Amino acid sequence: MKKILFIFVNCCIVLSSYAQQDPQYTQYMYNQSVVNPAYATNDLGVINFGVMHRTQWSSAIGAPKTYNFFVHAPLSNKIEVGVSLVTDNIGDGVLKENNIYADFAYVLQIAEGHKLSLGLKAGLTNFDTNFTGFRFPDEDITTGFIPTDLAFENQNKILPNFGFGAFYFTDNYYIGAAVPNLLQSQHIEERNGLNSIGGEEMHLFVNGGYVFKLSQLVKLKPAFLMKAVKGSPIVLDTSLNVLFNNKFEGGVSYRINDSVSFMFNVKAFDSLRIGYAFDYTTTNLSDFNSGTHEIMVLFDFDTLGLKKGYDKSPRFF
Repeated sequence: MKKILFIFVNCCIVLSSYAQQDPQYTQYMYNQSVVNPAYATNDLGVINFGVMHRTQWSSAIGAPKTYNFFVHAPLSNKIEVGVSLVTDNIGDGVLKENNIYADFAYVLQIAEGHKLSLGLKAGLTNFDTNFTGFRFPDEDITTGFIPTDLAFENQNKILPNFGFGAFYFTDNYYIGAAVPNLLQSQHIEERNGLNSIGGEEMHLFVNGGYVFKLSQLVKLKPAFLMKAVKGSPIVLDTSLNVLFNNKFEGGVSYRINDSVSFMFNVKAFDSLRIGYAFDYTTTNLSDFNSGTHEIMVLFDFDTLGLKKGYDKSPRFF
């Protein structure tokens, strides 16, 4: 019963507030193009593919599941393009959100080894709810009662949106900022006396990372991601990874007032990297779930056949 109550409450929070509207990721440093259209590798001839799957708060009934696919590639020294698809599923089909977006980035040479990329993002969001058979339990463990006559309307909408971003990078560090959703759209309207219980607010993402070369074999890679949205506390992720021999990488991450995470990834082949992350919830929500699992696969396709083994990951050096 506690798990059922938890997910019902969680669904209501997601639908009725602006917090955590956009999916969050632990391995955010490797799928930056999903958020920031200005993200650029500037690695001519190489097409970057990526897939991520995140199961949040596993073992909780109806917990969020997120899938994303992204691909991007430079067309020239100044132009980079990409496409991203993100699917968010909450409540075992109660709420689904599918996003497809195209990115365009223009790269400026600021100084030797220093580049600034400016990007635009545009696409569509399909917002679908299915409350058929959805009901609250009859009894609340705190008040002893939850009303069962609350009404929810099924929705299926396609909403346009666009955003912009900036990405400054060198061979050793990067810093970026983006607002991927500029349009504020209302998901569930006021109808038949019911108030709107969902809306899209602008999110600001700021992130950065640095690579410290400790030796020929060892690199230290701190990174951070900050997310801000109206009406919600700022979310800040900080991480520290160690890369060994450009093949094995592991580290820890801390999301303030939320979770601590452990990450690991390995370069299986010159062009293929596979990673896994586990989040342990540090709030009282840990009583209702057994953690969050996240899997990623990165593949770099060398169209020109010029790369004979990558000495760096184009995602994070």
